[in-house]
Amino acid sequence: MRNMEIEKEMYRRAVELIEKRYPFGWGGAGVVHTENGNYYTSVSIDTANASAVLCIETGAMLEAHKYNEKVTHCMCLIRKSEKSEYQVLSPCGICQERLRYWGEDVQVAVTSKEREIKFVELRELQPYHWTNAYTKEELEQWEE
Repeated sequence: MRNMEIEKEMYRRAVELIEKRYPFGWGGAGVVHTENGNYYTSVSIDTANASAVLCIETGAMLEAHKYNEKVTHCMCLIRKSEKSEYQVLSPCGICQERLRYWGEDVQVAVTSKEREIKFVELRELQPYHWTNAYTKEELEQWEE
């Protein structure tokens, strides 16, 4: 079920972080919302070695994990310059795997042609996920 208030607040927090952290030029921020009602934000690390870069939303996911909170929503927002419109980036495959830790029902912001804020359940991005080959019981054994 969609919660427009959470989605709007996530967008607001992402914009606020981008404008503070990246007043000029490119900027990006990740935001997650948790079952406890908390919001965590993050940015990508700037490094000359591209192999050391992490996705923008990774830090926010790790904050939620640190506090043992279930992520319910995730958003990655960027802009190309301080004069550009903001764009939502769908989570990459690796971030989809990271988010799956909290279940298939995590709401993720996705890129849309209409440039609107749109969230879908993670299972919609991964209808053929590899875990479909296993029963719930088999998957739970791996978590022990």
